[in-house]
Amino acid sequence: MAKNQLYPENKHIAIVADKDYASGQPAAIGAYRGVVLADAAEGDEVTVWLNGSYSIDVAGALTVGQVVYLDNSGKLTATVGTNVVWGVANVAKATGTSPAEVAPFGMIQPAPPAA
Repeated sequence: MAKNQLYPENKHIAIVADKDYASGQPAAIGAYRGVVLADAAEGDEVTVWLNGSYSIDVAGALTVGQVVYLDNSGKLTATVGTNVVWGVANVAKATGTSPAEVAPFGMIQPAPPAA
């Protein structure tokens, strides 16, 4: 182990919230993608889990392995548009907004799919 290593697995990070967050909400802060642990106000420290899978509402139909995006209102969607890459769908689901098992990309951002 390197002498300067801080966290061997970096599963979560505490950073300054760029807006108000509710516990369980998906977050994209800088290059980090994850799920908020506890409510936090903008400017306060917020803990974001960068790994695992979560049951979160997603708008649109999904296939297993499909990239999931975060829109400007903080909601997950299957639509690319101007939304930011957030994670991946672990399950398929029909159209509409309903819970789906999704996993955040944590700190690794894939290139957006070709249009």
